[in-house]
Amino acid sequence: MKAIRIEQPGPDYRLVLADVPVPKAGADEVMIKVAVAGINRADIAQAEGRYPPPAGASDILGMEVSGTIAEVGKRASGWRVGDEVCALVAGGGYAEFCIAPAEAVLRIPAEISLLDAAGLPEVFFTVWTNLFDSARLAPGERVLIHGGSSGIGTAAIQLCAARGHEVFTTAGSGEKCQVCERLGAKRAINYHEEDFVEVIKQATGGKGVDVILDMVGGEYIQRNISVAATWGRIVNIAYMSGMTATVNFGPVLMKRLSLLATTLRSRTNAEKGAIRDAVLQEVWPLIENGRVRPIIDSTFRLGEAQCAHDRMKKSEHIGKILLQM
Repeated sequence: MKAIRIEQPGPDYRLVLADVPVPKAGADEVMIKVAVAGINRADIAQAEGRYPPPAGASDILGMEVSGTIAEVGKRASGWRVGDEVCALVAGGGYAEFCIAPAEAVLRIPAEISLLDAAGLPEVFFTVWTNLFDSARLAPGERVLIHGGSSGIGTAAIQLCAARGHEVFTTAGSGEKCQVCERLGAKRAINYHEEDFVEVIKQATGGKGVDVILDMVGGEYIQRNISVAATWGRIVNIAYMSGMTATVNFGPVLMKRLSLLATTLRSRTNAEKGAIRDAVLQEVWPLIENGRVRPIIDSTFRLGEAQCAHDRMKKSEHIGKILLQM
């Protein structure tokens, strides 16, 4: 089969199309004939040598796919050859065939195409487990989503708005801010022109926000602490601007804040299955009734994976970038 391999892993990595053996599903797995794969920043980190796959996972890039089931393991109950699905995987997505644990496979929501479905698993698994499992976002609470125009950001804004939360977000241009507000954000803040701490404090009468979803880190760590409400929860899913910072923890103590950080890729299949079940129950109906939708920025062919990565690295995209077989 055709798949993308990494040549010269590191800052100057190259992605090349290669012939590799077709994988085989284990007893608790399915093999998917991939139609489309989603691009994620974790893929870039892996190609740069900074984020190796978990033990036992494919070293081929790609953590989410859509397609048709081509093989079913003997213990992978509930699935049949020919089912159209999307799935979260620990690796292997940039290929014509991909192995997925049965617990992380989802039927495609009604009225959603195979193309659009590839942009669903990673973002909604991530958003659900971080905002609603880890940060315990409760009805009526305010939320701040950093990186609002990213795949995760566009998903989080829509899901939180659909569930009745007041959403603030940050983005890097006026165009991106407009998109975020159309998706349901009460206020999108252009971080090149405004201080999100001051904007949110003014908008909330000084109270701040209850939950913050952050992938920036660095100097945002202290600013998140400043804008968090009493009993607020701050959850980091990445540290794109740095994993270290000098922090005044006084406000953490005085405001009784919780600082959280999670990863998804290395969790057990049972844990991913629990998230999958929650997403099916809580998110899929909102997609099927049109209140939440996949936001797709652009689509590249499999052999254009390098171009797709280059687009993501420029941070000009709004929504998901996809690879079509």
